[in-house]
Amino acid sequence: MRRFFRRLKTNKELLLLAMPGAIWFIVFSYIPMAGAVIAFKRFKISGGFIESLIKSKWVGFDNFKFLFKSSDAWIITRNTVLYNLVFIFLGIILPICIAIALNELTRKRLAKFYQSSMFLPYFLSWVVVSYCLFTFLSPEQGYINGLMKQFGKDGVSWYSQAKYWPLILILVSQWKGIGYNTVVYMASICSIDKTYYEAAMIDGASKAQQIRYITIPLLKPVITILFILAIGKVFNADFGLFYQVPMNSGALYPVTNVIDTYVYRALMNMGDIGMSSAAALYQSFVGLILIVVTNKIVKKIDSENALF
Repeated sequence: MRRFFRRLKTNKELLLLAMPGAIWFIVFSYIPMAGAVIAFKRFKISGGFIESLIKSKWVGFDNFKFLFKSSDAWIITRNTVLYNLVFIFLGIILPICIAIALNELTRKRLAKFYQSSMFLPYFLSWVVVSYCLFTFLSPEQGYINGLMKQFGKDGVSWYSQAKYWPLILILVSQWKGIGYNTVVYMASICSIDKTYYEAAMIDGASKAQQIRYITIPLLKPVITILFILAIGKVFNADFGLFYQVPMNSGALYPVTNVIDTYVYRALMNMGDIGMSSAAALYQSFVGLILIVVTNKIVKKIDSENALF
């Protein structure tokens, strides 16, 4: 016990620094986990939340049957997983390439301008992004259809033809998020000891060789951690991207309907809170398993870069 209080006293500054973040996670992440019991109940409002939770009937795994017995279960699972796999791949490759390119610019003011320009879309809500995209894809007054008509081609009804939307959603997602991911890798590159590059230059290494043998290997720990965390979210979709950007068009459901949007629409139609809680718990549980399994695989390959 004395040893515990001695270590507590020694690290009091670090503990005080971490306290706001710890309190935030306890209040908004750990305490609400008690509400996961709703996934196993037929939740009905009868007074306050605690009273409703106690009085609601226990139904076990009946709420989970909604997802697995649905005729759209395969489509929403396929869309969720495949989109996320593409996002993970591009979310690693593109930001690394851009971060390295910005780091190699000799005019740092220009690099900061490019970095800020790419980071700006990250702060825009999906509602704003959806209407910005609508100005380009509007069937009547959209910029792209107007340009096509000037070349004598017929316009495209973008919001009723599903074949174009996998590419559109991928491009919009990367445009919005690439700035944030680039900043993460830029910070990692800036922390690399410059003496490595100086020694490489003395040995006659070219810029390409410096990037290949110094920059990329030293980015490996950051890439691994972000990859493991991204794998944990492979069953979670960005609701705003798949709901707001396609303008909730029913004709696009085969390629835009994911688990999150499907549950939301079902909740709006049926008002079943227990079912939506079951879907959220299912996504979190699968994400936890994927993180643990991926981390174990990484640990066997390279234990130094494992998350835990």
